[in-house]
Parts: sequence; C-alpha cells; structure tokens
Amino acid sequence: MRTDTTMSETTLSELESLAAAENAAATLLMDEDEFRAFYDRTARALWVYLSRITGDRQLADDLLQETYYRFYRAGTAHESEKHRRNSLYCIATNVARDAARRARHRYTLPLPETDDPHEPHADDRTGARVEGRTDLARAMARLDPRQREMLWLAYAQGASHVEIAETLGMKAASIKTLLFRARRTMARLLRSTK
Repeated sequence: MRTDTTMSETTLSELESLAAAENAAATLLMDEDEFRAFYDRTARALWVYLSRITGDRQLADDLLQETYYRFYRAGTAHESEKHRRNSLYCIATNVARDAARRARHRYTLPLPETDDPHEPHADDRTGARVEGRTDLARAMARLDPRQREMLWLAYAQGASHVEIAETLGMKAASIKTLLFRARRTMARLLRSTK
C-alpha cells in the first residue's frame, strides 16, 4: 500500500489540520528568551499573589513553579501581554485552589520558633508597622478564599472587573457587588482585631 500522496490528492481539511498542528507545536515551544523575559516581568507579583491567597510563603514558592510549568505546557497563543498575564493568574488561582483542597486532607506539625541572633534590631515604628501587617494578614486569612482572591487582584494587582472575572471564572457583572461585599467583610474583620 502506498502512503505518500501528491499535492492534488490532499484535501483542504488535511492542509488545515496540518497547519493547526504546526501552530500548536510553535506555541508550545515558546522562545526561551521570550519566556524568561515574561517570567522576569511577572514572577514577583505572581509570587506575592500566591503568598497572600494561600497565607504560606513556602507553599507560594512551590505553586509559582507549578503555575509557570502549567502555563508553558498549555501552549496557548495570546493576543497581548495583558491576555498572557491574565491567563497566568487564572492558572495560578486554580493551582492555589488545588493545593487548598489537598491541604484539607493532611495535618502538619508546626516547627518551634527560634531566635535568630543575626536579625536586625527594630526601631519604635517597626512595631506599629508589623502590627498593622499582622492585623491585615489575620483579616485576609479569615476571608473566604474567593473574597481574598478578588481583593488581591483588584487592589494589589490593579486588575479590572473584567480581568478579575476572567481570572476567577465568574461573570463580570457580579464582580462589583462581590468586591463591595468583600471590602465590607474586610473592614468588619479589621475593626474586630482592634
């Protein structure tokens, strides 16, 4: 049986599927320099986002790696830098949710705190700054995960309502109301910590 065909025997749909396969391979193999530049532009902000929504800095390190791995393996063509960034945050949100589901089924034992003799001494204002951050961190930890994600995307990342909706898989029309409720809940939690 002969397997090669001439150009005249090739159908248009076969050509389209061949072109689609070549495009998929090209997007999957993102240029290394382009990917590195994208990573350099987005990694710090993404790590902070993951750290805030999970409440665990070490877990954020792991989730950051997983997010970029999934982003790269998805091989999705993006219209713009904004679209690429939004896709990255969508993946990060899903990775964090997966980690939260896995964490419900295991118990970890906290390590004892140790005094570090190399830690710098604090001035009088440091205590107030740390206390403010601690209050905010406690309030964020008590929020519903979705509220925490929305507040962080809106106020720390400056995402629009449409971007938040796309990232969290929600309807854009409901974001304004949900953000209002999240802010009100956060204010109540901050007042209760004082």
